[in-house]
Amino acid sequence: MLTYLRKRIVSSALPLVVVVIGVFALARMTGNPASLYLPLNATEQMREDFATRNGLDQPLWAQMVDYFGGVLQLDFGTSLRTGESAAAMALRAFPATLQLALTTMILAIVLAVIVGSWAALKPNGIADRIASFVSMAAASIPDFWLAIVGIWIFAITLGWLPTSGVGSSASWILPIATLMMRPFGALVQVVRGAMVSALSEPYIKLARSKGASQKRVITRHALRNAAAPALTVAGDLTVGLINGAVVVETIFGWPGIGKLMIDSILQRDFAVLQAAVLLTAIAIFVLNILIDLAYALLDPRVRPASARFRRKRTPEKPVTPADPTPTATAQA
Repeated sequence: MLTYLRKRIVSSALPLVVVVIGVFALARMTGNPASLYLPLNATEQMREDFATRNGLDQPLWAQMVDYFGGVLQLDFGTSLRTGESAAAMALRAFPATLQLALTTMILAIVLAVIVGSWAALKPNGIADRIASFVSMAAASIPDFWLAIVGIWIFAITLGWLPTSGVGSSASWILPIATLMMRPFGALVQVVRGAMVSALSEPYIKLARSKGASQKRVITRHALRNAAAPALTVAGDLTVGLINGAVVVETIFGWPGIGKLMIDSILQRDFAVLQAAVLLTAIAIFVLNILIDLAYALLDPRVRPASARFRRKRTPEKPVTPADPTPTATAQA
């Protein structure tokens, strides 16, 4: 298991480094921050002093070396806007995104398991057709369009929900409903397919022949065996939720890491943008490792042979012939 986990960590760490380097380079293509933070009549000397003070006068490779050297010392730079530590700003915003993503994913999984199991009981029946249509429609609707329509109907027209902010529990409804549609639609299809396959297995027929109730057959037998593919897809969708929260947080004014990234890009606050991206990449990296580990525990076939648990066999004792019986001796 340790060998398998080590390989997954090494293979997942490389994309993390590539993403950070790419964001570092692309961020500096957005323009010179001096154009935003200095007055319009700033002299060339003022611009040079600003670049020197913030380390922007060096070549790109030198800035990158300084940045990674600071990261190794847990120094992620300082915000150009506020003068605050970039790491502190990212860490303060990330819990809001994490709460939104986890709440959305838990609700999506629960609803998808219920709807997918209900649809799998009678394949190609009315319930299955309704569930398939709803799930495909939910998985196809763009997040930004659903968010705008939700604000127009429930916030502006009906006045039931707030348009933005986190002031009350009602402000969670629209962001969660918007983010939940895509993972819910995808998970319903996965759960439904896995449950149809599981319910046709011989052990399910054996359990029913022994008098097991429908509830017990689904919860104790079918769902347990259908959990592995659903877990993998749910993990990938959770990663997508963290990335996709950028649009939703911007539309609903949610004070999370996504909104912080957008604000940092618009204001060319490179240090905060890099800290937010690095923190998000590390969270996704850890989440992927946990998903791989959980999947390996659920399905030993994905582990290498050296990582599988093997029972120690005790050597069989040689069978000694039994003492001859009186009958056998008499016959001899």
